[in-house]
Amino acid sequence: MKAKHRYGNPDLRRRVSVPAPSNEELEARLRDWLSPGTFANLKTVRDKTRQLRERVLTLPVMCAIVLSLVYRQIGGLSEVLRLLEQDGLLWVEAKRVTKQALSERLRTLPAALFVQMWEQVLMRLPVSANSALVPQAWGQVQASFTTVAMADGSVLEALAKKLERLRNQKFPLGGKMMALVDAWSLRPLGIWYTPDEHANDKTWSQQLLERLPVDGLLVFDLGFFSFVWFDTFTETQKWFVTRLRQKSAYKVTRVLSQGNFYRDELIELGQYRSNPCTHPLRLVSVLWGKTWYTYLTNVLEPTRLSPQQVCDLYRRRWQIEDAFLLTKRLLGLSYLWVCGSNGVKIQLYSTWIFYVLLMDLCAQVAVALRQPLECISVEMVFRSFYHFSRARQQGRATDLVTFLVTYAKSFGLVKSKRKRQRQIQAHSLDIWADALT
Repeated sequence: MKAKHRYGNPDLRRRVSVPAPSNEELEARLRDWLSPGTFANLKTVRDKTRQLRERVLTLPVMCAIVLSLVYRQIGGLSEVLRLLEQDGLLWVEAKRVTKQALSERLRTLPAALFVQMWEQVLMRLPVSANSALVPQAWGQVQASFTTVAMADGSVLEALAKKLERLRNQKFPLGGKMMALVDAWSLRPLGIWYTPDEHANDKTWSQQLLERLPVDGLLVFDLGFFSFVWFDTFTETQKWFVTRLRQKSAYKVTRVLSQGNFYRDELIELGQYRSNPCTHPLRLVSVLWGKTWYTYLTNVLEPTRLSPQQVCDLYRRRWQIEDAFLLTKRLLGLSYLWVCGSNGVKIQLYSTWIFYVLLMDLCAQVAVALRQPLECISVEMVFRSFYHFSRARQQGRATDLVTFLVTYAKSFGLVKSKRKRQRQIQAHSLDIWADALT
């Protein structure tokens, strides 16, 4: 039989990474947030009208496995089972488990348990000094609202075609997640998931509005554009910033201010609809290059949110894309371990649990370095864990934050300002020169 020829340069094939060493301080923080009481109610959870039995792969064991897969960058289920058999993981002692048993458990263990753990982590998370994380230019905005948050959805990556029902599909995707993230600390305030990758962002409108506190400000894109939703914000004393859809009809009722490159106006939205916006809105337009960009908000007082702050705040919405990038590319959510939606949901919430720990650690580093959180490289903090593990083994370090601050320059923890950022900042000053005089 003729052997199959393998095409391509073997040097360019995907490399298999070695699992990162365990980090005692990170594991201690995970134990604090996921105390034994978190797993106490396993028997009370019903799955398909039957109570869950005690077994080898209990909830504490499964939680240790999936969190280790994330934070130690383990390549797959086979590798994590080798580590479990040899050394144990987190709070679980060494034991032998088959790959088939783990795959079946990921398919049948109720993902709602990991959703509950996720909510408990959010409640137990220590609140960092938020004012220390906010850039100085945004101090007034932070003081004007109880919360400034960003919301957006993201489609997960393709599933492995291991199941019979997936083999006939061209690119079966893992579903879609919706995230609500604090604008300054990048701390998630809510995560939701659906196996339907085509789900509209408006599916989560009610959950987002309920999670946003009174007098909070939400920044979102055109995927949520809805006249009814805009009115609901105003009626519940909550605020938003978004973009104006191009073909939306409106009537200008008052010009608040204007310059050569911007206009700030009060409008009535929905002139040619049977159900227009009941409450007035504010339209801020800015000329950037040769294009006019238009933004909507229900914050009608320029003293509370200036036209420049409206535009710059929407531009900051891109940071939620950075959060998606970190969870997918840095923490491995782009590679889905299993094919079923239940296992995908377990992986998703486990990844976000570790993301919360990582961002809390970055916040502590930012405070220690006296830098805004946006100036700290989350990726370089994550990559520095290896060096801390080595230093701890050699007796050269005991505290993770102190170690990171000491070698911050060597590790590149503080981002350098790029040329493009300086150009954007200079152009922004030219645009808003009239508003500042």
